[in-house]
Amino acid sequence: MAKNKTKSSEKKEKKKTISESSVEVPKAKKKKLNPKVSEDPDSLISKEEGQNNLNIEDLTPEERRVLERKLKKERKKEEKKLKKEKGLAEEKKEEPSKPSGTDLALQYLESWSKKHEWKFQKTRQTWLLMNMYDQEKVPDKYFHIMLDYLGGLKGSARETTIQKAEAYMKECDSDETQEEANSQRRERIREVLQLLS
Repeated sequence: MAKNKTKSSEKKEKKKTISESSVEVPKAKKKKLNPKVSEDPDSLISKEEGQNNLNIEDLTPEERRVLERKLKKERKKEEKKLKKEKGLAEEKKEEPSKPSGTDLALQYLESWSKKHEWKFQKTRQTWLLMNMYDQEKVPDKYFHIMLDYLGGLKGSARETTIQKAEAYMKECDSDETQEEANSQRRERIREVLQLLS
């Protein structure tokens, strides 16, 4: 039993010394970094030139980590900048291939006339119905296809198209100017009304 008491008393003494020693030890102060490290990392270590303006071995481990982080951050910025520049160059090359709404609507009308892989698209039909009187947006070649397309128009789309055409005709009649664009528009409206009425 004496052995057990001595072992337990030894353990207690160790605990006391550990707890007492931890209390007696003052809190560690934060070590100030070397003023050289707080400078711009490029001035400290220039990788491109292969020259060291600072002896890395003189730095503390914490100073090394700080320096490495700064350099890594700078490298990432440069890589990101290069990727962005490459991406912009690639986008500029790809943009011209993107067709406009006008082109898409006219392609839709052409595919309807050929009946090859045609699928109804409400947005294309709406665009065509709104712009069919404008000769610049829907050239004569496409307007004749549009008239055929309107022949199959049903329901509220047909009624709305007739109402708009009548309203446009009244508007054109009230405007007495004999401009060429106005007369061409009037002729298109008349054709649509004859077809749908």
